[in-house]
Amino acid sequence: MICGLCFHRCDLSEGQTGFCRARACRDGKIVPLNYGKLTSWALDPIEKKPLRRFHPGSLILSVGSFGCSLRCPFCQNHEISMAGEGEIEIAELSPETLADQAEEQRRYGNIGVAYTYNEPLIGYEYVQDCAALLHDRGMVNVLVTNGTIAEAPWRALLPLIDAANIDLKGFTPGWYRKLGGDLETVKRSISLAAERCHVEVTTLLIPGENDSVEEIQALARWLSSVDAKIPLHLSRFFPRYRMTDRPPTPVEQVRRLADEARAYLPFVYMGNC
Repeated sequence: MICGLCFHRCDLSEGQTGFCRARACRDGKIVPLNYGKLTSWALDPIEKKPLRRFHPGSLILSVGSFGCSLRCPFCQNHEISMAGEGEIEIAELSPETLADQAEEQRRYGNIGVAYTYNEPLIGYEYVQDCAALLHDRGMVNVLVTNGTIAEAPWRALLPLIDAANIDLKGFTPGWYRKLGGDLETVKRSISLAAERCHVEVTTLLIPGENDSVEEIQALARWLSSVDAKIPLHLSRFFPRYRMTDRPPTPVEQVRRLADEARAYLPFVYMGNC
């Protein structure tokens, strides 16, 4: 049985779990093992997603589950993103219950739900069900995603999404292969999302990997060709998970690359500086 949610297209026999550790073959069907199983939740500032030009000053109920479609050795949420079923404490929330909680938080300034922390799109069905309920209640849906999703399910979900921050982890196919991903898939996801909702893009600058002037120039030039008004967040790397063998990105390097990107994009922000 083929899982067609992302480019991995895992071919799963009965009982097998896919690369993401959150989708499996059960009774001859591909099912999400993490449906309604939350590992993390908080009422966050919208700027923390990060979204700088979407309802600034607002709060948003942020939720995450487990599993991921990539294998980034620098992942800051690896405790949940690299976990599988039964390996981490969860709370079960139906879409209706999550929508109720989001509505209750309106009194504190909540505007909706952000699907984040791990990779939300591997829990596609839950996001889709929750997002429909949130829209019915006049609230917004935000995705914080690596953009690793097949075209058809992405197009089907986008009408329910109000804003997305999409990780563009670099601009070379080789770097994406090291992470278990595919650059062209992410570029397509950004292009399609930019046609339907508010989009911001984040690139974490890893010293010696994706932080050359040439690469950031190419990334910013391409992003400008999609929509010059897309905000770009260039974030500073700190040692994490399996990448503790190099120092944090120098602040002056982030500033230099932000200046290079501003030759193509008006809205360039520096993260963790």
